Amino acid sequence: MLPAVYSADLKNMTFLCERLNGESIMRRFMDKDFLLKTDTAQKLYHQYAEKMPVIDYHCHIDPREIYEDIRFDNITRLWLGADHYKWRLMRWAGIEERYITGDASDKEKFIKWAGALEGAIGNPLYHWCHLELQRYFDYNGILNTKTAETVWNLCNEKLKEDGFSVRNLITRSRVNLLCTTDDPADSLEWHRKLAQDQSFAVRVLPAWRPDKAFALGRTDYREYLLKLEDAAGMKISSFSALIAALCKRMDFFASMGCRVSDHGLSYVMYAPASEQDIERIFQDRLRGNMPAPKEEAQFISACLLKMGREYHKRNWVMQLHYGVKRDNNRRLFSAVGADAGVDCIDNYTPSAQLADFLNALDVTKQLPKTIVYSLNPIDNAAIGTVIGCFQDDSCIGKIQQGSAWWFNDHRSGMEEQMRSLAASGLLGSFIGMLTDSRSFLSYVRHEYFRRILCNLIGDLVENGEYPDDEEALGRIVEGICYHNAMTYFGFS
Repeated sequence: MLPAVYSADLKNMTFLCERLNGESIMRRFMDKDFLLKTDTAQKLYHQYAEKMPVIDYHCHIDPREIYEDIRFDNITRLWLGADHYKWRLMRWAGIEERYITGDASDKEKFIKWAGALEGAIGNPLYHWCHLELQRYFDYNGILNTKTAETVWNLCNEKLKEDGFSVRNLITRSRVNLLCTTDDPADSLEWHRKLAQDQSFAVRVLPAWRPDKAFALGRTDYREYLLKLEDAAGMKISSFSALIAALCKRMDFFASMGCRVSDHGLSYVMYAPASEQDIERIFQDRLRGNMPAPKEEAQFISACLLKMGREYHKRNWVMQLHYGVKRDNNRRLFSAVGADAGVDCIDNYTPSAQLADFLNALDVTKQLPKTIVYSLNPIDNAAIGTVIGCFQDDSCIGKIQQGSAWWFNDHRSGMEEQMRSLAASGLLGSFIGMLTDSRSFLSYVRHEYFRRILCNLIGDLVENGEYPDDEEALGRIVEGICYHNAMTYFGFS
């Protein structure tokens, strides 16, 4: 046996040799096996997940921009124009608002963004931006203050090419269907034009978002009702008339291919009240009186129940997004408006009311397919146990937990959501990722999700927690990436 001093020297030499002769000690930045730590993960991603098309069943893309096949003058317009994720990070970096949403030049805004991104270690924006640069602009370097000028010029030259029009970006991303977010009073003019345009193969469908019709507490509620009246072609002078008008618009949306609804809520509320009480609350609001918090909860609850039954009748999917406290910075809200990047997680998310709401629909056999999203990751386990109460033989995974959303669509957030779902339910029935984005480059988020999914499953296999059955594993991965959503929404 060598003396201790020689033993220590030998260990150091071995370590130095490994550092000198092998690259295994440090992976290259975002290489082809980015986030894929095991052989199984790499096989699942490259042979199965990577090739699957994209279904984006919830986004905030403007259908007019798709129909008009717009082009962007520069990378700032494409990247920073309406991206509150990036705006939020730039403010965190102490950047003056004129370089974010103000009157600074597009080049100045981009350079400021590059500087902010440089310090965003561990933030998914760092990964998304570099994936976008790699996949769309063939730039495999780093974006920072030193390279900002080079990247600015490179991207802007690329944007002049035909492949960078909106339609081409969507096609290049292998998207075969996307659902926008649309108000009941919307004419759906651009969806109609897209449906008639045989030159674009990607299906662009509307999604029903009736939040404004329920929002008694908004100061402009009565003004909104006038818009809805005009769209529905009827007077709305009672609660029953409101529901009738919404049903007329739902019929119109269905004729345009709509199969999905969406609700943005502070929480899923169940506050039952009589029809007479709901009518009284509605009439009070028509007279100009603002509702008390209890009355507003009762009204929203009544609307959700009415809509849920209509979704079931039409075989639509109901999405419930909640756990958000919006527009917290009133100064910025006044200056920039909604979606300015000043929202946060709301931790008041009572699972008991969610369960009671779903039960109220289920007891009459009128519970539609439902996807539940909470912005608060603490709710993962509760959601898993609630939705497990309402599964049935009408379809696989009738009640879904939505993918990690907004502040949670980073690696740990996605992993936590999927591990929780796997522990309490059936991961193989999961309908996978969505973009929830206004950007035409955000489809790299699907790649990001798929890599994390394959790495998670690869860890389970290589740890001996699931058999190394390639056929079964490939089927699970392809299902979560694509097939499950196609079947669930009835898009096929």
